[in-house]
Amino acid sequence: MEETSEMINIPVLVLNQSYEPLTICRARRAIVLMYQGKAEMLENGVGFVHSATDTFPLPSVIRLGYMIRRPYRQRKLTRFEVFHRDRYRCQYCGKETRQLTLDHVLPRFRGGQHTWENVVSACMPCNRRKAGRTPKEARMTLNRTPNNPKGMAFLIPYHYREIRHEWQKYLPGY
Repeated sequence: MEETSEMINIPVLVLNQSYEPLTICRARRAIVLMYQGKAEMLENGVGFVHSATDTFPLPSVIRLGYMIRRPYRQRKLTRFEVFHRDRYRCQYCGKETRQLTLDHVLPRFRGGQHTWENVVSACMPCNRRKAGRTPKEARMTLNRTPNNPKGMAFLIPYHYREIRHEWQKYLPGY
């Protein structure tokens, strides 16, 4: 029984009718959407779930049968958005880690603003090493220049960074 409960909690990529990524849900929700005729399975998952009378395939990718209109939203400057923009990598040493901090390239107490162009992801050792200095003063270089991310990107939380291989064709750029 425990194996089944784990299986219905696997992540499923949900696509809009136009094949645009919308969200990630659990397999249980995806099966309900398919059963109600609101979604179709595009990619098989890792097996089947059995009810008293039926057997349901576990999907990995589903597509909604109707269009969800999402208004354009201005991307907010949050920790999650900065880490996503920087691909969960320290912008000084390049290490990919979950233990990231925000670093102001020009420190705030020296007039640096809290803007997309002045905030980067940094691992804790690099952030301590840089301290309240500029990268030049600390003899550190940025791997890439920070900028305001463009477009309305679909965000994948860190714990789903290792995306399933069958998701890749629906998520260009990951």
